[in-house]
Amino acid sequence: MMLPEMTADERSALARALLDALDPLASAMRARTTGQPVEQMWNAEPVEVTLSVLATWKVVDAEVKRLTAMAARTAGSYGASYEQLGAAWGITRQGARKKWPDAVDRPATPVRAEPSGLELFGGTAELRPDPAGGGWRWSATGADGIRVEGEGAALRATKEEAAAHAGAFLREHATGRP
Repeated sequence: MMLPEMTADERSALARALLDALDPLASAMRARTTGQPVEQMWNAEPVEVTLSVLATWKVVDAEVKRLTAMAARTAGSYGASYEQLGAAWGITRQGARKKWPDAVDRPATPVRAEPSGLELFGGTAELRPDPAGGGWRWSATGADGIRVEGEGAALRATKEEAAAHAGAFLREHATGRP
């Protein structure tokens, strides 16, 4: 997301608006610091006045950073990636991650799913993650020698569900059952 640069007129209007907004805050902060009335803010030595304005800009800068971080977290909560945040701010994805480390919810690192075996009722079953990543498959050989795999052992959403179906198959094909 590349934002266009501000025009000279827009920059001038923004500067006027910011200075207009800063003036009452700078006067109030100076009055609290010096104990003098707000109306006398501009009657002090020029260096004192300009340092008061500088200190006020520091307060404004901290507030802008807080509001910026809030906007980044809000965008992240709606699904924006660090790449998108960086593009909006004119920095890299890594720069955005460093600037706003908690802005984007990162899913927990997935645990690598490993195949596992199951022995029940004299038979065996194998549970394995689906290569397409959409669940679990199972195959089994009952104690009676009957084997099921592929389409006969349909895709299941979880490993536990696949194990339950494999277990039911093994029970049906246990030795000594009709």
